[in-house]
Amino acid sequence: LFEGKKNPEDIGADTVDFPKRTTPAKGYELLFQPEVVRIYISLLKESKTPTILEASAGAIQNLCAGRWTYGRCIRSALRQEKGLSAIADLLTTDSERVVKAASGALRNLAVDLRNKELIGKHAIPNLVKNLPGGQQTPAKNLSEDTVVSILNTINEVIVDNLEAAKKLRETQGIEKLVLINKSGNRSEREVRAAALVLQTVWGYKELRKPLEKEGWKKSDFQVNLSNASRTQGSNSFDDSTL
Repeated sequence: LFEGKKNPEDIGADTVDFPKRTTPAKGYELLFQPEVVRIYISLLKESKTPTILEASAGAIQNLCAGRWTYGRCIRSALRQEKGLSAIADLLTTDSERVVKAASGALRNLAVDLRNKELIGKHAIPNLVKNLPGGQQTPAKNLSEDTVVSILNTINEVIVDNLEAAKKLRETQGIEKLVLINKSGNRSEREVRAAALVLQTVWGYKELRKPLEKEGWKKSDFQVNLSNASRTQGSNSFDDSTL
C-alpha cells in the first residue's frame, strides 16, 4: 500500500504529527512522547548547567537517529517549537561535551530537509568557529572525536544544500577545512572527515569559479592523508547516536 510513497522529510513537509494513541504510553515509550520532547526543549532553552544541556541534546540526538516514525515526528517538533536555534546556540558554550552533543543532535535533525535548510542558515557559522585553525582568539582546542563530529555534521548539512555550502564558504570554512587536510598535525580521522566536506563543496559546479577566483585549486579539495598524524585512538568509527 505504501510502496512509492514519499517520505515526508524528503519533500520538506512543514509538520509531521505524532501518531494518535489509543492507549496510554508506558515503559520506554514515555521517552519519545510529545510532552517529554517539550521538556527536553525547555531544558535546552532554560538550563545553564552543562550536564543537563549535554544530556538534553544527547537525548534528542538519540531520538532523532534513523528514519523511524517517532524520529521524524521529533525532528518536526523541534522545528515547530523553535528548538533548532537553542541547539545551535549550544555550539558557543565553553563545555566541549555540550558542543559535541549539540553537534550530534544537529546532524540527526538535518535528516529533515526543512531542518537542514534552517541549520544551514543559522548553525554553520557556529560549527565553523569550533573547527581548529583560523584567526579566532582564544583558539578552541577540541578533541579529535568532537572535531570529527562537527565535520560530519557540516557535511550532513551541506549535502544537497547549496545555500549551506555558500554559507560555509562565506564564514571562512574552506580555509579551516584545507588547513585540517594539509597541516600535517591532525589525525587521519579528522583529515578524512574534512576531505569529505571539501569534496561535497567541490561537487557544486556553481561554486567552482568563485572558489578558483579566491585562489583555490581542485587539489585543495581532495583527501591528503600523506601528512596526517598517526596519533589517533583505536576507534575508527563515528557514532550517529550517543
